[in-house]
Order: sequence, then structure tokens, then C-alpha cells
Amino acid sequence: MEPQPRPAPIRVVFVLLPGSLVLDWAGPAEALRIANQRLRAMGQPERFAIEFASPRPTAMGSVGVALAGLSPLPTTWDGPGWVVLVGLPGDAITIDNPETQDLLHWLRGLRFERDRLELVTVCAGAVLAAHAGALAGRRATTHHHHLGELREVEPRCDVVSNRVFVIDPPLYSSAGVTTGVDLILHRIAGLCGEALAAQVAQTMVVALRRGPQDPELSPFLAYRNHLHAALHRVQDAVSEQPQADWSVPRMAEVAHTSARHLTRLFVEHAGVAPLAYLRRLRLATAQLALASGASVTRAAEQSGFGSDTQLRRAWHQFGLPGSPSEAGSSSRA
Repeated sequence: MEPQPRPAPIRVVFVLLPGSLVLDWAGPAEALRIANQRLRAMGQPERFAIEFASPRPTAMGSVGVALAGLSPLPTTWDGPGWVVLVGLPGDAITIDNPETQDLLHWLRGLRFERDRLELVTVCAGAVLAAHAGALAGRRATTHHHHLGELREVEPRCDVVSNRVFVIDPPLYSSAGVTTGVDLILHRIAGLCGEALAAQVAQTMVVALRRGPQDPELSPFLAYRNHLHAALHRVQDAVSEQPQADWSVPRMAEVAHTSARHLTRLFVEHAGVAPLAYLRRLRLATAQLALASGASVTRAAEQSGFGSDTQLRRAWHQFGLPGSPSEAGSSSRA
């Protein structure tokens, strides 16, 4: 059997303007770098060729760090590529400056196609894409502070709120800041496999990867606005294995406290009872399974519900629209 040809590396061009939010591009770029590093360690070729481009050779980042040696905006594409647009500081995106005008002119000359030249936006990068006319007829999201602005700039865009990221090839948009890492991890998983993406997430200490069906304020991150170390330890353990056979006494063992005291800690610091917290995480896990094509029965098993009936009961208890069956059917449509 003849060896399969190796896929061409994807040219990933992070486009930076003066003031570009550093975390929007540094996190995703690091994820791609670590993916390449892991591939090399396994004797495989790198999949991502990372570049940083700008209308000018230098730019000042959002935290006051000068960025130099930036490449010109590409004029040719010889293989698969991604254009990554990132956010800028401020309540609204200003486009009346020479650098942004040059960027928009360049974007309007690009033709985005699935698996050839794709557009990735992080945070208010979606607003820049909208100003260039790249979001007409597309589904997209952005940081919650810019949702109204995005709708105003491009009324023909189906703007999705409260989502970590939205996939509408050749457009991939994320809500911003750390969600750009979630989106890139998702793309790494699709191209290089879930195992490699998990290794990258572990290296970056990303405790839980979020998916396109997760709200921007994920249930896995809710109830965590406190500083109680023992309670965080319990929440970490439950989040990592929501399908495990958890009970309040077992959670209390993780916290090294009594079951009664753990319940008081949950109510006082997290604002939720332990078993209600567990059901919410299991429900989020079931939603992910349904979105991936699992049956209702399989989703209930994977998430720790004892039966389809328990999953449906939790579904309605937390006020989710429709039913698990409908959610599974829509994901397979």
C-alpha cells in the first residue's frame, strides 16, 4: 500500500492592529505552538504555520508591549489558511484610522472557502469582519459587550448570544478572551484528534474544554465565584467526572469535612446545594453528548443519570427549552 500523502500545514495568520488584545491572540497561538510541539514529539509533521501580520511592521499591544517584525498582510495563499481577527479595547470598535481601513480593504479582497481559506474571529474581531462584509448570511458570536454592535454593523448576520464559540464554515467565531483558546482547541481536535487536543489543554492547564453548544457562561464555570479552597477542590473533582457515583458524603471526603458542613459550604459560598450542583453539571455533560450525536439513553449513561427519565426530569427542572430528544434530533439534522 502506498503511503498516504501528508497534509499541507495550515497557514495561520494572526492579524494585529494597534491595541489588539494580547490574550485574544497569545492564548490561541500558544495552543497551536504546543500542538506542533506534541506532533514533533510523536514523529509527525507540524500542522500549523503561525504568522503575525499587520498593515504596519510594528504595533503597540493592548498592555503596552511593542510588537515588531510583523509581516505584511498576505497577498497570496498557496495552501490551506486561516485568517484570525482579534479584539480591541473599548466599548465599540473604531474603524476611522489608516491601519483599520487598510485591514478592511484587504479583508474585502479575500474569498473565504471551507478547507481552503477560513476566517477565525476572537472577541470583537467579529465586528471587524462585519465591517468588511464577511459575515453577511452567516451565524456568528462575539463578546457579550459587542453583541448589539455586531447586529447593528451587519443586520444580515445571525448573531448568537451566550455561546463560547459558533461554527459556520468557513467562519469560526468565539466570544472572546479565553474562549479563543476553546475554539482553537476544538479545531485542533478536529484536525489532529481528541487525544492531542486533550494533551494541549492539559499542558495549558485548561481544566475543562468547552464546546460550541456551551453558553459563554458555562455551567462548569458557574458557582465558582468564591475563594474557598476545599469547595473548589470538590467542584474540580465533580467537574472532571460528573458521571461518577457522587453523593454528598463522597464529596465531603474530597473536602475533608462532614457531609453536613459541606452542604453549608455549598450554600454559603456557591449559592447552590451539592446535589443540585451535580445535576447541573450532569445536565451540561448530557447536552454535549446529545450535540455530538448520542442518543438520549447514551447521553444519560455518559453523564451519570440513572435513566432517560432522570435526564428528562433534570432537563425540565432547569428550564431548558424543548426536550433531550429534540436536542439530539437537531444535532443530527
